[in-house]
Amino acid sequence: MGAGVYPDPMRRKLVLFDIDGTLVTDGGASRDAFADGLATVYGYDGDIGRYDFSGKTDPQITHMVMGDHGLGAAEIDKRLTELWSHYLRGLERNATASRVRVLPGIARLLERLAADPSIMLGLLTGNIEPGARLKLGPHSLNRYFPFGAFGSDSPRREELPPIAVERAMKIDGHRFHGEEVVIIGDSIYDVRCGVPHAATTIAIASGKTSAERLRAENPTYFFASAEETEGILEALGVS
Repeated sequence: MGAGVYPDPMRRKLVLFDIDGTLVTDGGASRDAFADGLATVYGYDGDIGRYDFSGKTDPQITHMVMGDHGLGAAEIDKRLTELWSHYLRGLERNATASRVRVLPGIARLLERLAADPSIMLGLLTGNIEPGARLKLGPHSLNRYFPFGAFGSDSPRREELPPIAVERAMKIDGHRFHGEEVVIIGDSIYDVRCGVPHAATTIAIASGKTSAERLRAENPTYFFASAEETEGILEALGVS
């Protein structure tokens, strides 16, 4: 969403979406590609199915799995570039339109938000950016998100909101502050990363995290599904 004339500048919002479990589910495409990459690059022969990746950045996931496997942080880091190369090749093969599924309510929600001039859309995800784009590609969702903050920008999710704010400002000149920044996601870490920045948080129980656990994080708003379109739009001040 570029620069433009906004009828009420006080209503403007920077709305940042998580990907996995929020926008789409990839049918295990990324987990399979990641497992293949770990096996090829690090010789990993364990079961990554026992790990919950929800809300974690790709670098965090790598350190979690390979740290448990006995590798030190420096050894893990020096092979990350090679891992991403293998992972992305596998994800490109795996992330097909038949395997990646847009979650219920998302298509309508994005259409409504994209049509509102008071809303600027971006991504806030633990995925490295090329992986994020591959997951959103099969159903043409990248068109809604010209920028974002990614696991390739920082392994620490709480450092991503300011990165997204800076990129938004470079696009249209407005610096979003506090509750003007809205983080939408399905994990406790989507909620937690907004707290240090006084951001508005919207938790949607569309992923692996239970509604009870999400509610316990005290998000600004909670919804069981993105199909609650009108409620989400009302929370964002969109008519």
